[in-house]
Amino acid sequence: MLITINDFTELFNKGGMEITPPQYERFAAYAKLLVEWNEKINLTAITDPEGIAQKHFFDSVYPFTLAPLPEGARVIDVGTGAGFPSCPLKIMRDDIDLTLLDSLNKRIKFLETLSGECRLDAQCIHARAEDGGKRSDLRESFDIACARAVAPMYILSEYCLPFVKVGGAFYALKGSGGSDELTEAKEAIKRLGGKTETVKEYTLPNGDGRTLIVIRKVSPTPAKYPRPKAKIVR
Repeated sequence: MLITINDFTELFNKGGMEITPPQYERFAAYAKLLVEWNEKINLTAITDPEGIAQKHFFDSVYPFTLAPLPEGARVIDVGTGAGFPSCPLKIMRDDIDLTLLDSLNKRIKFLETLSGECRLDAQCIHARAEDGGKRSDLRESFDIACARAVAPMYILSEYCLPFVKVGGAFYALKGSGGSDELTEAKEAIKRLGGKTETVKEYTLPNGDGRTLIVIRKVSPTPAKYPRPKAKIVR
């Protein structure tokens, strides 16, 4: 289900990250659950051991070494799907307080199982991002919101920034075209109370291009946001 501990350790070392045997065991349990549940519900197209290690686990954790999170940060992963990027991050950074939000109840069931078996202690919430961002218990209450490959940056910003408290940040993990998406989203980010802080382009060990975008929350998000997706697109 996962590459050997030696190969996994070598992979993470390429990103300057150290893996302990207990962390590897949790990643191996994650990979096993991912493959097993993927036979019942559509979680991922990547199910080979090397792909899971690099394109899911390394790809989820490495960006947070480029712009590290504060100790004990309260994190929400918006549209998390199979738990990426925050569940691999939680394995590496057990200090964070993690909330997982997804619109599909079947995925929430997987995430609850994953949280229990991999000892993530995550809160799993079944809700659309545009609905969750209006909830008083969630709105502007997180240090960090993160998302990987959920939607174009102008939509993603409206999904995620309402969750972030002023002074916190939104981490967007994008592909090689992330900078172009950011250009299209700049006006939306400003309206939502955000300011671009970090843009870092990098490659995975296999050569795939990636972009990390960090948006700092500098003022409260106006009450009318987030809007329904159809309105955002228009």
